[in-house]
Amino acid sequence: QVTLAESGGGLVQAGGSLRLSCAAPVSTFGTAAMGWFRQAPGKARELVARITWSNGITLYGGAVEGRFTISRDNTTNTVFLQMNSLNPEDTAVYYCFEDRYGSTPRSWGRGTQVTVSS
Repeated sequence: QVTLAESGGGLVQAGGSLRLSCAAPVSTFGTAAMGWFRQAPGKARELVARITWSNGITLYGGAVEGRFTISRDNTTNTVFLQMNSLNPEDTAVYYCFEDRYGSTPRSWGRGTQVTVSS
C-alpha cells in the first residue's frame, strides 16, 4: 500500500547535507508513528529513524545516530529527515513509512534515491 509522498533526495558529495520530506495524504489523527527506512543495493532494508506522532519521541538506527535528525510538523502532516555529514555508505533508496493505531497495515512511500559521492 503506497500512499505517502516523499521528496528531497538527490546527489551530494561526502560531508554534505540533504533534507527529505514525507507528507501523509490523509489526516494523521490515527497515526502512531512515521519514519524512514533505507535499502542499499544488495542489502536488507534497515531502519533509519522513527518518530512517535503524539509526543515526538525519536528512535535512530545506529549507523545514522548523531548525524541525522527526524522531526514532524503536525499542521501539515509532514515528517522530515535532516541528513548531515553524509558519506557514501548512506547511499540508498529511502522509504517513508507510517504506522497507524489498530490493525491498519503500514503505509509506504515509493522511495527517493540518495546518492553520496566520495
